[in-house]
Amino acid sequence: MNHTTDEPAKPEPSARRVEPLPEKPPVSVIMPVLNESRHLAEAVGRVLAQDYPGEIEVVIALGPSTDDTDAIAAKLVAEDIRVHTVANPSGRTPSALNAAIQASNHPVIVRVDGHGILPAGYISTAVRLLADTGAANVGGLMHAEGTTPYEDAVARAMTSKLGVGNARFHTGGEAGPADTVYLGVFRREVLDELGGYNEEFERAQDWELNYRIRQAGYLIWFSPQLKVSYRPRQTPRALAKQYFNYGRWRRVVARHHKGSVNLRYLAPPAALLAVAAGTVAGVFGFWPGWLLPAGYVIGILAGVAWEGRGLRPAAFIRLPIVLATMHGSWGAGFLSSPKSLAARVSAGTEHPEEELH
Repeated sequence: MNHTTDEPAKPEPSARRVEPLPEKPPVSVIMPVLNESRHLAEAVGRVLAQDYPGEIEVVIALGPSTDDTDAIAAKLVAEDIRVHTVANPSGRTPSALNAAIQASNHPVIVRVDGHGILPAGYISTAVRLLADTGAANVGGLMHAEGTTPYEDAVARAMTSKLGVGNARFHTGGEAGPADTVYLGVFRREVLDELGGYNEEFERAQDWELNYRIRQAGYLIWFSPQLKVSYRPRQTPRALAKQYFNYGRWRRVVARHHKGSVNLRYLAPPAALLAVAAGTVAGVFGFWPGWLLPAGYVIGILAGVAWEGRGLRPAAFIRLPIVLATMHGSWGAGFLSSPKSLAARVSAGTEHPEEELH
């Protein structure tokens, strides 16, 4: 990976300082896995093949898989002494991440999913950025890539402002301080200080952790050089379920961390309410109500004409439905999110990080 293309990384004057990293610090890669038989061997192989000159260990947190994931993990452990496993009986992602952190040994923690495919220079670039910026967490792009027309449409929606707003870890942008990043490469001492991931958050644990990191005064740094390939959901039903859960768990974060709410997260529920209200009004005879759903449809179609440039026709014609699915599912999840989700968090626990382990 070419290190010269990134802008010079400078620490924020107001950011809380961290201890300097040693040269070529050893790195622990943590992987939460559940039913990852298709991708686990390749994902671990990409980690072990990194061009990083320092020591690397891989800690795989094994959930209760129903496929061959455990057997594949056992084979990986037998073949390379750098690979270890730890049990995650609950199968929940934040529990897996905390278990892997506890079982790891090194001062830099690299989060990778069981289906995440790292480019060759990912760890080297991330460690350099940690040292150059003084950040507590660095990360980059969730680079969505499809293999079918539907996946191509989802990938385009997930990398467009019309689909996901101005989140740089989806859409890209210049290197610099960020609210959150994809996956993350962390300073271990900061994770230890904050208690790691909040296990109440079955989803949105990355948003929640990054918010606490920033509230503690530390810097989070985005770099477009840190690009990890991501395979989108393959069906409309799977996409709707994914974004419905995103919306309902983002509401939990908003309840617990009032300062985390912004217009980007409120836009989908607001649009859903407007479309629903206008449709109901139109059905009951107030014809101007139809202007709201009509305006949304026109806006989507106009946006697709711009965002869909270069897509093959089979993907282009699917893009409006994909965008509407993402917006509507997120909005419905946000609006219907029950307080029973992450009950202790929603009840106002003052220091949730003390309850993690």
